[in-house]
Amino acid sequence: MPVFEQQLAVMTRGVRAFLDLRAGVARVGAAPPEERQGPEEDAAHRQLEEARRKPGDKDPELAGFRSRLDGTETGGIKPESIVWIFGNRKTGSTWLSWMMEELKDHAVWREPYVGELFGRLYYNWDNWVGEKHFESKHFILGGPQKESWLRSVRSFVLSEVAARFPEIADCGHLVIKEPNGSVGAPLLMEALPESSMIFLVRDPRDVAASVLDAAKKGSYMYERRNAGKHTAMFEMQADDLVKSVAADYLQNVGNAREAYNAHAGRKVFVRYEDLRPNTFETIKRICSVLGIEVEEEEIGRAVHKHSWENIPEEEKGKGKFYRKAALGGWREDLTPEQARTVESITAPLLEEFYPQVAQNGGRL
Repeated sequence: MPVFEQQLAVMTRGVRAFLDLRAGVARVGAAPPEERQGPEEDAAHRQLEEARRKPGDKDPELAGFRSRLDGTETGGIKPESIVWIFGNRKTGSTWLSWMMEELKDHAVWREPYVGELFGRLYYNWDNWVGEKHFESKHFILGGPQKESWLRSVRSFVLSEVAARFPEIADCGHLVIKEPNGSVGAPLLMEALPESSMIFLVRDPRDVAASVLDAAKKGSYMYERRNAGKHTAMFEMQADDLVKSVAADYLQNVGNAREAYNAHAGRKVFVRYEDLRPNTFETIKRICSVLGIEVEEEEIGRAVHKHSWENIPEEEKGKGKFYRKAALGGWREDLTPEQARTVESITAPLLEEFYPQVAQNGGRL
């Protein structure tokens, strides 16, 4: 059979894997005994490896296969056109993504949870499997096979991006708002090193205060979750919820920081405390650092449209999605003990991103 058709058969240790080059999907099945060591399959394997490892190869079939791996074929979105927003929930990521979506040729993928899908298992693996299993070939995200499954993560993301956002192929940017998948930020940035990253943080005490408000009966989140389907957050005592929020913040923002520090491509660090009072200048800086060409008038329109002042008053307040948009509002919303709990758990991040907190005994 020809090596590069719409389906490619690859032999690996007696197993034939059919790669559907149109959909980017692999189907695996056992090969008949007489085919397990055939020269044709060996040649296919060698050509597959060439396709992955020889970027300068001029063979059109290999080039076409590489483009499918990279998501850069016609109809796909180039990895360098992707902008990730990592950090934590309740940091202003929704607001930021709305403003960026207003820019020409921009689209937003809201909360795909792809970082949660891979990152939660990878970084919390010790809760389910031992180190021996993690370092074996049997664990799907096993350490020795990282190079292989990172390619699969890359292919998975690019395939889904192309399927969901064909309208911005070959132009513009796709902003992936992924605060709730930030646990997987290091893996995603390693799999897609050409993409850009916005690392967005907010004072964890304000984050905890916002979550507490959303967890109260009658809040927008309470109603959205239907109060009976996803009740864990609503059933927790306030002090326990604060501890849980702080622990999540420590892992999510910590992993986003790890990804940011390791990323060699375009990236920008943003604090909500800068974004809120200096929105226009902050968006302008983001676009400049990430190489996004945009007119200042366009930024101004986006900022104005989504400004706090343009939100109807009846949509603002306690228990609503638009709650305060205030800096340091936690002082009125958290008890002194709750504030100390957040400060204690998130201390390493507070010291790095809010050094004045440590200097002033926990007070900005």
